[in-house]
Amino acid sequence: MFFDDMHGLLRVIVAGTLACASCILAMRRGGGRALPKLNAFDLVITVAFSSALPFIVISSDIALAEGLLATALLALLQFIISWLPVRCGAVNPVIRTAPAPLLRDGRRIDGDMRRVRLTIDEIRTAVRRQRMGGLDQVAAVIPETDGSLSIIRSERLRSGSAFDSVRGWENMRQA
Repeated sequence: MFFDDMHGLLRVIVAGTLACASCILAMRRGGGRALPKLNAFDLVITVAFSSALPFIVISSDIALAEGLLATALLALLQFIISWLPVRCGAVNPVIRTAPAPLLRDGRRIDGDMRRVRLTIDEIRTAVRRQRMGGLDQVAAVIPETDGSLSIIRSERLRSGSAFDSVRGWENMRQA
């Protein structure tokens, strides 16, 4: 009931790690539409915790030690994935997708719009929600990692230093 064998614990570590990694990759490939205001890893961990808990509590096929290890593994992975980009900048591009502008100075950037699977009508809707009447008022539309769109008004662009981490922004600044 409390502990079956080491094989079960090892299975939880390997399967839990591989399952989390594959879910994160799938969510990142799904683009912004798959992420309801969470980044991919936070969403996977939230779903994993909520899915694992009932099995740990109810299933007699899962030893308590395995369930507790699975929960601890999820918490450890959450800590590692949030800690790594802060300590090691080279890991950041693997974990987080660099934002790229979808609209710049009122002109759409079709390649990036296709990549995140947004249409110009969806961008127009987001612009209207910001109480703006025309795309010509928009300096930039940037998709964020949580699935939201940042819309910067032309008159508020200023130095544009907030865009330093946006892929391709430096080339656009010179244009």
